[in-house]
Amino acid sequence: MASSRKAFEVTLNDETGFQRLLPGVPETHGMKSGRVYLEAGKSCGQHSTKDNEELLVFLTGEGKVHIGDSEQLAVGAGKIAYIPPRTLHDVENTGSGPLAYIYCVAPARID
Repeated sequence: MASSRKAFEVTLNDETGFQRLLPGVPETHGMKSGRVYLEAGKSCGQHSTKDNEELLVFLTGEGKVHIGDSEQLAVGAGKIAYIPPRTLHDVENTGSGPLAYIYCVAPARID
């Protein structure tokens, strides 16, 4: 049975901030995605995954993912980071150039 949904492509831009990658109402089963571009010394701000899991795919730069108040993951171009459900986290650009990454957030089965 063929899906009524259509495949599509999105061109990534180099603008500072956020770029939505799945426009409009998600045509997925709840996945959301976007591109974040942080200037040197900036962070996205601490937030929670709530009942979602999140995958971060780093395209350029170097930085840290702060998990809660004490854990840190070193990230940058060519790396990914997985953030489990109900996890406070923040992404910080620790390099001298831009840090760009794509995030994919999807509802998680909570046991």
